Amino acid sequence: MLVLEHRAGKLLVKVFETPRGLGEAAALEAVAALNEVVERKGECNIIFAAAPSQNEFLAALCNSNVDWSKINAFHMDEYIGLPADAPQGFGNFLKDKIFNKVSFKSVMLINGQADSIDHEINRYSNLIQQNPPDIVFMGIGENGHIAFNDPHVAHFDDTMEVRAVELDEKCRQQQVNDGCFESLDQVPTHALTLTIPALISASRILCMVPYHTKTQAVTKTVFGEIRETLPASILRLHPDATLYIDSDSGRDVIKALDKH
Repeated sequence: MLVLEHRAGKLLVKVFETPRGLGEAAALEAVAALNEVVERKGECNIIFAAAPSQNEFLAALCNSNVDWSKINAFHMDEYIGLPADAPQGFGNFLKDKIFNKVSFKSVMLINGQADSIDHEINRYSNLIQQNPPDIVFMGIGENGHIAFNDPHVAHFDDTMEVRAVELDEKCRQQQVNDGCFESLDQVPTHALTLTIPALISASRILCMVPYHTKTQAVTKTVFGEIRETLPASILRLHPDATLYIDSDSGRDVIKALDKH
């Protein structure tokens, strides 16, 4: 159930009672958006996020009426150096949640085990350039990151599509908090990520951010200053972005808006 809507700059914020309600509503709007692109262009390029925050959305999306044979799938980040079969790998997460459940036209994975990271950056950058993203499905990290653009490495004017980055400790600790790793020392220190310009180049962005652990990040995204040290704040400048939050992640947003 939709609790409220709010416009933060250009960003449309929708608050739902539960993560499931959030995921189902976002999936409905995602299907409408991608079907519009397919009707107009014949196919659609989508960038997916891999995180527990996306579970309800991806489950609903898998059960939607979509001609997946016209969808090209990408993902936005990947750890460097994890074993190829590690369940924490973002490509593996997405295979489990959606990539192996429906029949895409193509699925293009980032290779975090590449012998040459520079070559992998060039390879995936070329794929993004050749298949400009139409839609991005993303989340927001506890430190305000989008993809693995942590505050200390985020650049709104980055000239690259893909970059190797060092992850900050709060970002790595989130992976433990999410239950993906047992301890901080198991979390990789570096990753490959699509840059902020690559992400926001998409004509449509749907950002799903449930759970109480994201309350502070959501509040700052909606009300804070737009700056690179708060990477998700860039969403307030995008012409067609929607932030889907629940009553936990949106707790402070609800309180602030109730005062007005």
